[in-house]
Amino acid sequence: MAVKRDRISNKAISPSPGQEMDRYDLARTDAAIQSIARLIGRQIAREQFERKIAQERKAQKQYPPSP
Repeated sequence: MAVKRDRISNKAISPSPGQEMDRYDLARTDAAIQSIARLIGRQIAREQFERKIAQERKAQKQYPPSP
């Protein structure tokens, strides 16, 4: 049996017609967005760090320190 996956919607979070978002909802939305942005930033930093370390290791293998 094939797994049926839900589709991810890319619609912006907005109130339904006739419904207002209160400040609490806006604050929760902002907090969620900031949290996701932090996670993405950390992942990017981790990947950059790993690339830098890999380059340093590669350089050390090519040019070993002289005794």
